Amino acid sequence: MDIDLTPQLAKQVYGGNGGSYHAWSPSELPMLREGNIGAAKLALEKNGFAIPRYSDSSKVAYVLQGSGVAGIVLPESEEKVVAIKTGDALALPFGVVTWWYNKEDTELVVLFLGDTSKAHKAGEFTDFFLTGSNGIFTGFSTEFVGRAWDLDENNVKTLVGKQSGKGIVKLEGNITLPQPKEEHKKGMALNCLEAPLDVDIKNGGRVVVLNTKNLPLVGEVGLGADLVRLDGKAMCSPGFSCDSALQVTYIVRGSGRVQVVGVDGKRVLETTLKAGNLFIVPRFFVVSKIANDEGMEWFSIITTPNPIFTHMAGSSSVWKALSPTVLQAAFNVDADVEKHFRSKRTADAIFFPPPN
Repeated sequence: MDIDLTPQLAKQVYGGNGGSYHAWSPSELPMLREGNIGAAKLALEKNGFAIPRYSDSSKVAYVLQGSGVAGIVLPESEEKVVAIKTGDALALPFGVVTWWYNKEDTELVVLFLGDTSKAHKAGEFTDFFLTGSNGIFTGFSTEFVGRAWDLDENNVKTLVGKQSGKGIVKLEGNITLPQPKEEHKKGMALNCLEAPLDVDIKNGGRVVVLNTKNLPLVGEVGLGADLVRLDGKAMCSPGFSCDSALQVTYIVRGSGRVQVVGVDGKRVLETTLKAGNLFIVPRFFVVSKIANDEGMEWFSIITTPNPIFTHMAGSSSVWKALSPTVLQAAFNVDADVEKHFRSKRTADAIFFPPPN
């Protein structure tokens, strides 16, 4: 595969005094189109309101910063109003209508990663707004809107023309949006910073995995996800997805180095990662990361709801499973070298603390 895997930053698509919407372009990150993956970020300032919309793609949303409120309407269901904060992950299947609001001083930033295999454009999300200057109301004639909603012409013109904003607006005046309900959050969101850890290695790192057990809606979305926090100078074991899934990774904070090895043992990526970068690991390619002094945190989606990974180091690695003589023959080494190699990394771990 001869394709550019260089990590990229998102670019603003639209915005105003209520906030902005940013996306990654397949023209700059070709693996988005190749893997049918979309990626975007919503940033809302105080009183910023992302008006109701639905998308042509199923997604996982992850709150990178701040706190706010999300309104979610699943098909044929009532509205659920959910309080969201940093670390919350939400699964958003096809057909879901959402709105987002920030009433706090701190900017609310939400990451969206999803599957565009059924989208209008491979590698891009297309949102359909219910209201606003580019909303569906503006496309229908006065007659159609009036008949569909049993409204007279004056009311139709008010509904269609009053909201001049596009996608994101800043709420003014005395509008009070619905208050979130705690019972609405159950089954809709999981906080990855508070959830039980799936992996916890001292001085190495921690992982929380989203799957159909702790967030059942990811099954409808068709994606899995995880939040990984790698300690300073620690290493994430080389590994690959053995169920043909793609890994789409967003660096939340910190920095570090990454290497990706592909077909014929060719190193196809070696670079420094920093907060805000997005990169994609192709199917079956092997990836490994080493954090810089401050550590590194990333959120990833995997294009299957219950992913399976094979790690190349540690006691559960494929090397440990192979017979000693098979390794001797494969490496063309004697028994002493094979024994020394096998004796290393005996712990069952995917993170390795820095050398002493």
